[in-house]
Amino acid sequence: MVRRQGAYETEERQNMRGGTGTVHIEHYWKKGDLQAKTRLCARLVIPPGASIGAHSHDQEEEVYIVLRGRGRIIEGTTVVEVGPGDSVLTGNGASHAVENCGAEPLEMVAFIAQY
Repeated sequence: MVRRQGAYETEERQNMRGGTGTVHIEHYWKKGDLQAKTRLCARLVIPPGASIGAHSHDQEEEVYIVLRGRGRIIEGTTVVEVGPGDSVLTGNGASHAVENCGAEPLEMVAFIAQY
């Protein structure tokens, strides 16, 4: 099955997970579209200065793949800067937050698999 660009369902989330600003979400596939246990398969666009607040991933794993922009991943007291080509894995009850620390939008693919 092919879903073409422009046919994706989109949404805007203000203060996502307690973060700041508005995050644009473009759903490639939604829960129920895939037979595998997934919760999210989408492109996220976080404007400069915006963020996704801290949240945990119990019984699931989230993968971010950075496409463009600069960001910070906060995992507890650890802060790591990420950029294009970097990938992030969070799961097994761990928590994280994401901040755009650059001058351009932070664009990432996000995929959440459940177990």
